[in-house]
Amino acid sequence: MKPPDLIQELRDPNTTKIVFLVADGLGGLPLTPGGLTELETARTPNLDDLAREGVSGLSIPVLPGITPGSGPGHLALFGYDPLEHRIGRGVLEALGINFPLERRDVAARGNFCTLDAEGKIKDRRAGRPSDERNREICQKLKSVRVPGVELFIEPVSEHRFVVVFRGEGLSANIEDTDPQAVGVAPLPAVARDEDSRRTAEFADRFVAEARRVLHAEPDANGVTLRGFARYPNIATMQEVYGLRCACLAVYPMYKGLARLVGMDILDAGHSLDEQVETLERVWDQYDFFFIHFKYTDKTGEDGDFAAKVRRIEELDGIVPRITRLKPDVLIVTGDHSTPSVMRSHSWHPVPTLLWGRNVRTDGVSEFSEKTCLQGGLGQFEAKYLMTLAMAHAGRLGKYGA
Repeated sequence: MKPPDLIQELRDPNTTKIVFLVADGLGGLPLTPGGLTELETARTPNLDDLAREGVSGLSIPVLPGITPGSGPGHLALFGYDPLEHRIGRGVLEALGINFPLERRDVAARGNFCTLDAEGKIKDRRAGRPSDERNREICQKLKSVRVPGVELFIEPVSEHRFVVVFRGEGLSANIEDTDPQAVGVAPLPAVARDEDSRRTAEFADRFVAEARRVLHAEPDANGVTLRGFARYPNIATMQEVYGLRCACLAVYPMYKGLARLVGMDILDAGHSLDEQVETLERVWDQYDFFFIHFKYTDKTGEDGDFAAKVRRIEELDGIVPRITRLKPDVLIVTGDHSTPSVMRSHSWHPVPTLLWGRNVRTDGVSEFSEKTCLQGGLGQFEAKYLMTLAMAHAGRLGKYGA
């Protein structure tokens, strides 16, 4: 019996409420050996109170030593095995902007980048253009034509866009063209199998045409493509857990992840304050709430230790408004670690706390990497967090006689 089948067998109807407060890229590292991480440096009285009253641990998004992308990191938090459900970022970005994907489509996440005179990448994010500039640049790309396939180019935010290839016989088993490094040229789209060769050729042609169209742009004069994917078949959280689920996210990709697993995507504004205002307004309408906070990851990727500390403190400040709603279970965690000293995602386990009903407290008195290492949850695979949430919320029955 697979885990989702077991959960469907054991789940009990209930009126309890579960909140997942997900600080993207939460985990960190000290700037110098033996120093404090961003979370350990931040002043977090409210999270520390939750840690004292709850139970803590460190979650492993995929497997020990494996650095996850945001897609597998979040799927694991929602209880889906990220090794079984390999979903490309292109589909998630397309769903995040509510693009009407068809089953035959191949979607890819695009990044605008800055190329030097030799065609090497100077800035992988083209200086992070505004959303308005993003739309202007995407409008230019809409003139690109690739014989043999229909193209759709849609803006996402900042340097991100979506390109959708539509036609018959397309396949998505293709390597990224983003080398995720500067000082080197973008990579060709390499097909991993013969079925994907034709689609990879379309992708290379699109990249070349995009560069021609954008050659006069001061920053966004090139593109790279990541996460080629087709629409997957996946059970919804309603089907697996019997929960009415709401997504309160700002960034499109995370809305896409939530839409993929059947959550309702709510208009939650553009700030953490507005997200929690939405939570307060719809509290009686749902059983499960996913609140996504992007900026702990963004500051980590920017290598800005002090800014990540401030963002963690911002997150801490919103906690009392959530606890005043009296959730039966509140989980605070991240989808992966993004240490600012590394400027990237990492494989390090993620600080996690569970607060609410029926909790066996563990003596942890603050929320940090060091204390979570001593917590009662231990180190565990993130895909089990949903069953822990369901159990503490009184939504799982007994297994066996």
